[in-house]
Amino acid sequence: MKRLGQVLSICLMALLIGLGTSIDVSAVSDLQAESGIIVDAKTGDVLFSKNVDIKLPPASMTKMMTEYLVLEAIEEGKITWETTTQISDYAYSISADTSFSGIGLRQSQDYTVRQLYEAMAIISDNATTIALAELVSGSESEFVKLMNQKGEELGLKDFKFVNSTGLNNKSLGDNRAEGTGAEEDNLMSARATATLAFHLVNDYPEVLEFSSTIRSELDGQPLENLNWMLPWNNDNFAQYYFEGADGLKTGYTSEAGYSFAGTALRGDQRFITVVMRTDSYGARFEETIKLMNYGFNEFTDMTLFNAGDTVEGAETLPVSKGKEDNVNIALKEDMSRMVKNEEADLYSLSYTLNEDMLDKNGALVAPIEAGTVVGKATLVYSGEENYGNIDVTKNDKTVDLVTTNAVEKDNWFMLVLGVIGDFFVSLYQTVADTVTGWF
Repeated sequence: MKRLGQVLSICLMALLIGLGTSIDVSAVSDLQAESGIIVDAKTGDVLFSKNVDIKLPPASMTKMMTEYLVLEAIEEGKITWETTTQISDYAYSISADTSFSGIGLRQSQDYTVRQLYEAMAIISDNATTIALAELVSGSESEFVKLMNQKGEELGLKDFKFVNSTGLNNKSLGDNRAEGTGAEEDNLMSARATATLAFHLVNDYPEVLEFSSTIRSELDGQPLENLNWMLPWNNDNFAQYYFEGADGLKTGYTSEAGYSFAGTALRGDQRFITVVMRTDSYGARFEETIKLMNYGFNEFTDMTLFNAGDTVEGAETLPVSKGKEDNVNIALKEDMSRMVKNEEADLYSLSYTLNEDMLDKNGALVAPIEAGTVVGKATLVYSGEENYGNIDVTKNDKTVDLVTTNAVEKDNWFMLVLGVIGDFFVSLYQTVADTVTGWF
């Protein structure tokens, strides 16, 4: 009944959405970007993708890796928000170049990590990004090695970092990182970019405090966020406002085009989106809104199975040498997933048991404590993995199967009787087989 109620709730929500907001699924299928993706920020499930594994220049979305590594250095105690540093000749040359939209940093002046981080996260400043990279690793060259190493650790695919900012190496000239080519550019696929954003938001949610800041200042210079989806209360940006948007990173170079890694939270649902190579500054937000609308209107974060539910075919396990012949087993935790409207009934459970815990007859040996992990249950989706031009990828979701009651070991007298009984049963079977063989 509880499962039926959940399904009816999903159907009612879908009906209300249909009455209140018309969602054109073809709009997201016809995404006006070279590549794009939407990811559930809780599970990492891919709910939509287009050309998701093509490597493209990410421009300043590269800075998400710099943001991650700075936050990691703070977490590890290598630096603090109040650690100060000065601006190197290299960073100063970038800051003074108007073609890089520098904010005019000063040399022989101390800047805190917080000041530099704000400028990097809010207006995507390149010089402050370089200054942070140099602070963490001593040089941008060493920092780039760290970026690529961390990319591997985080499971990014189809990526390569050649600098900390997202500028192309051609623009940096002799300042480019050692071991990188003069014509090289940073490269990331939309999937890799979304994976990076997923880890950034989940591992260091404080990043959202910076990415959602609309205005700040540094050295008396205004810092105004490049994300038009934030609540600006400005008529010029009204068409791009999206309720719940709080990040994450814009990007633009002539090679990369206009890109954006976005994230938004409504209730307990958060999505992460990436669009790469859109046509204009505003188009990247328009295409992101298509993805966000698709996510929030077509999917619901739903508990499909509850802790204590049993898995069909594995409700109990036999017990040997115990006062009871069987022990009950069930899910240790809830099983939740971002579910597309009207698809709740397309999920079921499979299971595997820990074979090394079972005797030769497939039984658990007493004594057994309640809560003993005896296997795993896996969520199985039987729906379409590709419908229209919409590709989805659902990561494996598993929880432990545990015993729900304890079984004591039988007393020695009953165990002895059991052994004797087994002996005579075995003896009888042997005699019966022999007699049968005579005839």
